[in-house]
Amino acid sequence: MNRRTVLEAAAIGGLGAAFSASAAATESASSAATAQTSANTNTQTTRTPFVRAKDGTNLYVQDWGTGRPIVLLAAWTFNSAVWGEHIAALTAANNRCVAFDRRGHGRSDAPSGGYDVDMLADDVAVVFEQRDLKDAILVAHSMGTIEAVRYLARHGIARVKKLVLIAPTTPFLRKTEDNPDAAPIEFIEAQYGQIAKDYAKWIADNEAPFFAPDTAADTRNWIKAMMLSVPLPIALECRRTISMADTRKDLAELNLPTLILHGDKDASAPLPLTGAKTAKLIRGSRLVVYEGAPHALVLTHRERVLNDISAFMAT
Repeated sequence: MNRRTVLEAAAIGGLGAAFSASAAATESASSAATAQTSANTNTQTTRTPFVRAKDGTNLYVQDWGTGRPIVLLAAWTFNSAVWGEHIAALTAANNRCVAFDRRGHGRSDAPSGGYDVDMLADDVAVVFEQRDLKDAILVAHSMGTIEAVRYLARHGIARVKKLVLIAPTTPFLRKTEDNPDAAPIEFIEAQYGQIAKDYAKWIADNEAPFFAPDTAADTRNWIKAMMLSVPLPIALECRRTISMADTRKDLAELNLPTLILHGDKDASAPLPLTGAKTAKLIRGSRLVVYEGAPHALVLTHRERVLNDISAFMAT
């Protein structure tokens, strides 16, 4: 993919989601309740692995640890498995990590509808409410940033203390009269058509700029398998949501501490069109640019991302 063309603005999301490091685990193990010791009592709390969305869709949730909750939202066609090493590090530092599979991804149900930005944001709300998460740090990558921002706009900030946006696809990718330096609809539709025609080829064509040059082959293969595990109609619906979602008003009304992490070699969500604009819209936000980092910086720059999140939490 040529980063220098506006076409890249439509190449959003990331090659993402669905086989976890525990994908070989049995279904009974994946459905087992996690016994946790309560921070306030010495009794054990059972956390079931699913919550139910308002339309009846079952959403698979990983819920580990105790302490301040950190809610993790994944990229386009990623699922909660991508956060595995982040969860291990953050729970070891006495945090509670909650990551769920977007509808149609991973172990969540795959209904034929509900992939618009408002329903996806309402799914986030269901996780917050059914897990009774409060004073949370909301961390979102790529497509997850749209869901996070719309969740806060629709449901308020009462349950969220701070926001972290990583390689955001906000605020608005489609060119309009009041958004002239974005992707023309013709380019967005062309990308959509390429994915619909040959999904695997599109992945191969866009693999190199998504990762760092030294990203291991095993990691690349894992991510590509994740992407292909998402049914193509669902991947297309989610991609259209990314391309068409206008979060400018949502961002301008946000009023909570926000950290934005973005690579200056991001070919999927070019920094000037996404992260830089997002930072200008959120009052008091802080943009940290990772030199040489691609869109997949949650993988390629994991330790730095974790350090920046931890430092932000401590302030």
